[in-house]
Amino acid sequence: MRIALFATCLADAMFPRAAQATVVLLERLGHEVVFPSGQTCCGQMHVNTGYQREALPVVEHHVDVFETALRPRAQGGDGVEAVVAPSGSCVGSVRHQHAVVARRMAEQGRADTGLAARAEAVAAKTYELSELLVDVLGVTDVGARYPHRVTYHPTCHSLRMLRVDDKPLRLLRAVHGLDLVELPDAEQCCGFGGTFSVKNADTSTAMLADKIRAVQTTRSEVVTAGDSSCLMHIGGGLSRLRVGTKTVHLAEILAGEGWEAAL
Repeated sequence: MRIALFATCLADAMFPRAAQATVVLLERLGHEVVFPSGQTCCGQMHVNTGYQREALPVVEHHVDVFETALRPRAQGGDGVEAVVAPSGSCVGSVRHQHAVVARRMAEQGRADTGLAARAEAVAAKTYELSELLVDVLGVTDVGARYPHRVTYHPTCHSLRMLRVDDKPLRLLRAVHGLDLVELPDAEQCCGFGGTFSVKNADTSTAMLADKIRAVQTTRSEVVTAGDSSCLMHIGGGLSRLRVGTKTVHLAEILAGEGWEAAL
């Protein structure tokens, strides 16, 4: 399959390994990965903080870039069949916010009336990594080896917006050598929530403390998740405690130990 990578701005600016590992993993499975160079932010941070008017050009640009990627090569596109992102929150924004923003702005005369339908068409082909692997490619054992004790944190957007359910866990259970330990109260939020952690710092810190206590009970070497933003928050708390537990994106584990050699 020919697949377009939506790297996300967070991966581009701070956590490139998640995007790189996604490419290594998919290519190892025999798929061709295309990187549409015009991509930028999905606009989630604008929408989540109430700036829908400002989000509109970002949403429109995202639709333009990936609509072109999904167009057949004979029609000037990249001929991809799907778009993948190593981020549940960004895919959640594409699926659940883009068309809503487009419709509201169209009602105000600020957007083309056809943008919402175009956004929905792109969203229908956009997948979070575990969704793409399990639902589209029909894979649970990706042939990875990762001999470490690992616990999994289901991020809020992947769990509640995308409803990926146990797909990440099914993928992790099939990783050779991996000792998967259940995280107590796994469905509780880590407290990040983008600007929530800034505007409601005390509440966010308390939620993070609960999450870190749960992680510590597992005695895991690694905490993994499908969103770099949540891992950044959890990792910051763990690093301050100097407990030795590190955070690793799901894509890196599925790419297998030593995946960097394939770059």
